[in-house]
Amino acid sequence: MSDKSGMQNYNRTRWLTLVGTILTQLALGSVYTWSLFNGQLSEKLGEPISRVALTFGILSLCLALASSVAGKLQERFGVRTVTIAAGLLMAAGFALTAHSDNVIMLYISAGVLVGLADGAGYLLTLTNCVKWFPERKGMISACSIGAYGLGSLLFKFVCGHLLATEGLQNTFMIWGGVAMVMVIAGALMMKDAPKQETAAVTREENSLNDSSNDRRDFTLAEAVRAPQYWMLALMFLTACMSGLYVIGVAKDIGQSLVKLDALTAANAVTVIAIANLSGRLVLGVLSDKMQRIRVISIAQIVSLVGMSLMLFTQMNEMMFFLSVACVAFSFGGTITVYPSLVSDFFGLNNMTKNYGLLYLGFGIGSIFASLVASLFGGFAVTFSIITALLIVSLVLSATIRLPNKSEEGHNTLQHV
Repeated sequence: MSDKSGMQNYNRTRWLTLVGTILTQLALGSVYTWSLFNGQLSEKLGEPISRVALTFGILSLCLALASSVAGKLQERFGVRTVTIAAGLLMAAGFALTAHSDNVIMLYISAGVLVGLADGAGYLLTLTNCVKWFPERKGMISACSIGAYGLGSLLFKFVCGHLLATEGLQNTFMIWGGVAMVMVIAGALMMKDAPKQETAAVTREENSLNDSSNDRRDFTLAEAVRAPQYWMLALMFLTACMSGLYVIGVAKDIGQSLVKLDALTAANAVTVIAIANLSGRLVLGVLSDKMQRIRVISIAQIVSLVGMSLMLFTQMNEMMFFLSVACVAFSFGGTITVYPSLVSDFFGLNNMTKNYGLLYLGFGIGSIFASLVASLFGGFAVTFSIITALLIVSLVLSATIRLPNKSEEGHNTLQHV
């Protein structure tokens, strides 16, 4: 009876943690509605939209930086405490944003503070939830990261309505308050995942994704010494570079390259949102049914199709929407599968740290693509570099092997 009761408590705790994680991710995903505010902030501060829009680039970089240290924060304070702190910091960042009267204050409040809060809560809650479900990592990643993507759609309507009825300042205050309540409520449902015994994890995991029975967890220091870590890092950076760049300038691509009117080109935002969410759900679930590295290869091929359409064809309206959908689908799927993929390569117990450092590619990829575009002008050079990197990444995903550690501590290699 005690064993049965213990298992019931275990299951209740992990499913509550999943619900709390989804609620938190819905709130954290709201930051992707930022483009709604550029116009009004530009008028309020008397700054060009390009300077105001840089706020989101700063937010993305700080999000990635905070994600990279989330593992250490969890070790010291626990997932619940860190997530509650993230909710409070997010609300403070939006409150300061509401009262910002210059662009530097905007960068600090919405860029740095909101970005740090979002990054600390995002990766920490995601990886903790995945650890609770070692037997269905892909599905749990899809649920969690899908909620993050869904949050941007949900808050697009919420913030749009608030802007029309409450004005800019009140919208930021209400947005921050609602997000804080959701994050804290979600945090109170969470508990830190128990440390997994490597052998037990191996038995529970899908054999397609973990075929080594003697592999133990890699610490971050051990992981970064493996060439596979940097191969995964380059693939991840490339996926983020292509996805974030195209998502950020999709409307401009439609108007400049396809000669669409502004209203039609703006429909790309809806197409991207649907494709992005579809990629998260479809590839996330698929990753529990086949080797995750092969799912990444599929995502790379889909992205290559999209980039090739933009680079090598005279796009019409249909081809334009298809190309951005391919890139968004690939990006959403890659972001979803990668946490579990990293745990396949380097173990589950240190996943937050191992994936956290690699997640810096999210911010670096976004900024690198923007820098290339601003230095060389136009889309052609940026598309060409991204396409070349995608080809390299596809070769890497097709040839990468699983790192293994023998009992003596020497690295061996095993086919994925």
